[in-house]
Amino acid sequence: MQTSVISNWGSFVDLCSELDGWAFRGQQDARWDLQSSLSRYLFAYVADRSEWQAREARAIRVFRRKAHNYLANAELLNDDLRCLSLMQHHGAPTRLLDFTKSPFVAAFFALERATEEAAIFALNTPTLWRNSARPKTAPALTRDEIDPRVKGNLDKYFLSSDNEVIWFGEPSEMDDRLIAQSGTFVVPGVIDRPLHEILDGYESEAELLRKIVLPPSLRAEAMRWLYRMNITNASLFPGLDGLAKSIAVELEMVWPSLAFR
Repeated sequence: MQTSVISNWGSFVDLCSELDGWAFRGQQDARWDLQSSLSRYLFAYVADRSEWQAREARAIRVFRRKAHNYLANAELLNDDLRCLSLMQHHGAPTRLLDFTKSPFVAAFFALERATEEAAIFALNTPTLWRNSARPKTAPALTRDEIDPRVKGNLDKYFLSSDNEVIWFGEPSEMDDRLIAQSGTFVVPGVIDRPLHEILDGYESEAELLRKIVLPPSLRAEAMRWLYRMNITNASLFPGLDGLAKSIAVELEMVWPSLAFR
């Protein structure tokens, strides 16, 4: 995995042009591996990895049995990827990794609360979409073959945690948050290794993953530009919660002439 260290906002914008069409994930600490919330939780609290598969399956089952009480349309729970998406967006640990098609949205998530070096991971989705990169151990497992939106595929190719593959995409029906964030999901076939290690097992002539390091000195300039682009919690999380979270950045963005508005 190649690493690029960015020194100023202009350099970041130039790099975004180079990575046009890729998907991006911002993380506030550059030292963090590219892992799902489920992986981090299990590594921290469930030492016996032989139990992970059963624990994940039970978590999904419990959510499906209870979430209908809070949904206007409980049929959404029958769609495997939609169900995982609901779990993810409401705070449950899942194997999904949130990515975005916007490098600027990823920059916001990386920098909003960063105090040290932050990072953006860029995934070469055009190459993966064309199946120009395939897992060496199972080249027949193309993106279409393992599509978790197809009934039964989530259990067969992902929850078994036997296949060193990744899939990316969105549920057939996207919620308002996914739309606002230009979001997409990456679904790993195994949860005991970070994404870059899974991609190391792919056969590809093209670079599949890039790590972009953003130093603390970049944050103030970047956050001003993102604010001007209307990339804030208020725009990314539609509703009162998003508006309230966005007030933190307002503390940074008040200029003297606007102080009493």
